[in-house]
Amino acid sequence: MKRSKRYREIIAKVDRTQEYPVEEAVKYLKSFTAAKFDETVEIAMRLGVNPRHADQMVRGTVTLPHGTGKTVRVMVFAKGEAANEALTAGADYAGLEEYIDKIQKGWVEFDVAVATPDVMGMVGRLGKILGTRGLMPNPKSGTVTPNIVEAVQQIKAGKIDFRVDKTGIIHSGIGKLSFQEDQIVENVKTFINAIVKLKPASAKGTYLRSISLSSTMSPGIFVDRSSAAYTI
Repeated sequence: MKRSKRYREIIAKVDRTQEYPVEEAVKYLKSFTAAKFDETVEIAMRLGVNPRHADQMVRGTVTLPHGTGKTVRVMVFAKGEAANEALTAGADYAGLEEYIDKIQKGWVEFDVAVATPDVMGMVGRLGKILGTRGLMPNPKSGTVTPNIVEAVQQIKAGKIDFRVDKTGIIHSGIGKLSFQEDQIVENVKTFINAIVKLKPASAKGTYLRSISLSSTMSPGIFVDRSSAAYTI
């Protein structure tokens, strides 16, 4: 594969066979020649689990202390006062029948959907549309809840959900390259701690097999997996 001059210059700065402490890995990311846009900082973690077994499915949510740097559009499915409270809390859209109708006609201009439990019977009609986009409200991710205000505020503050894929890898954006180094470091540690706490009891052998940090346009940098490195 032919690589650009910028990519070759970047890759020459790091030893791709070495694991770096998270602080050092972040310094490298920040030192790379900047692209013409604010790149997303991404983490990829390969876990020692078999996602085909239900008891080894790693899935959850985490609120990043410094957010993701991305403006998240929140859709809340709710009726009456709950819809009003959602809008007051910062939701971009809130309602029920009118939004179900719009979505059935092709409108999907939001990033996260939240719903109160009492309306899920109606929201379920949207399963084929929202499910394929990963937007279907789900109790496991905290997006089906009677506590709409809290849910909206957490999402706007940087709450993200994650799920291991069929190859045993969790991948997520955890900030922007324009963040201060200590902000990126804290987001990284918070994310890793969340994954460590969800280690399935049935998982055998090494749980954290590899951790890599990258930005949108950079190669990955392997991160030291020592558990002590992630104490905040």
